[in-house]
Amino acid sequence: MSASDFRQIAIKGEARKAERLFRAAVSAFCSLTRPSRREIAQLEDLALPLFDMVSVESRRYVAAALSECESAPKALVDRLCAEPVEIAAPLLVRSKALTDIDLIAIIGRHGLPHARAIARRPGLNQTIAHLIRALERRAPANLAPAPEPAGKAGKADDEAPANPGDAADNARRRLRSMMLPARSDGDHDAVDDSRYAKLSAAALTGNPTLFQAALANALDMDADAARSITETSSHAVLLAALRALDLAEERAFLIAAAVLPGHFAHAEAIRLFLERYRALDRDTALDRVRKWRMEAVALSVRRNAPRL
Repeated sequence: MSASDFRQIAIKGEARKAERLFRAAVSAFCSLTRPSRREIAQLEDLALPLFDMVSVESRRYVAAALSECESAPKALVDRLCAEPVEIAAPLLVRSKALTDIDLIAIIGRHGLPHARAIARRPGLNQTIAHLIRALERRAPANLAPAPEPAGKAGKADDEAPANPGDAADNARRRLRSMMLPARSDGDHDAVDDSRYAKLSAAALTGNPTLFQAALANALDMDADAARSITETSSHAVLLAALRALDLAEERAFLIAAAVLPGHFAHAEAIRLFLERYRALDRDTALDRVRKWRMEAVALSVRRNAPRL
């Protein structure tokens, strides 16, 4: 019997069979030592159409089963992680199918309950731990505090590197694994992903000139204007430039942290960046970019004007 046959049985209204098929398919998959790509695709092809037909208990069961699976189907994991934390928690805590970029996106979409579960992941990236603590600071006082991430995260966060240059290099190294271009989630088309990939790659080189060139190209402005954005003592100008590009907040933060790592040494700084980024209207940011362009043109005209 094929996956299509299974779906037809369930669609006919036999809810109990849908439940059994859903659980049995995942259980059988988890028993495979090294599932092939074809087997992964087959599970997704069967389970996803049944997803809305099964109970909360079945979804919770499947989330727990897949959390221990080395090769869990990514599309099914993503669907489960979008569920309430009571269902998603095992995956948020243990699943190896979730990358750091995935975790940041989940926190951005689902907030503190999912973030608190993610905080329990062993070996959690410290940049993500900072984000979670920033969310905790904004949480109402009547909410229970989030559990501490595994390991000695608190000590690592309180210790400041002796050499600021080393701090910047360390920050870029921590971010490098997180800065791979994210999969399109429907909110960003291929052009946006390409632009983000170029900006993030330039930011991670640690070479200001390369990043300024990439930013100038993305914003359609000259190099001098882009240089003024990155050489200011405040990250507010860079924040506006990234907002004008309509980057998702996790992408904007990762680029800003790579370009100006010294500005985000504490959770409070991260919290303020995210709050300001969310609060800044994109049209306002675009107006600022247009103003920078006009100022750059005016400056160029003055420089090239013949002397009388």
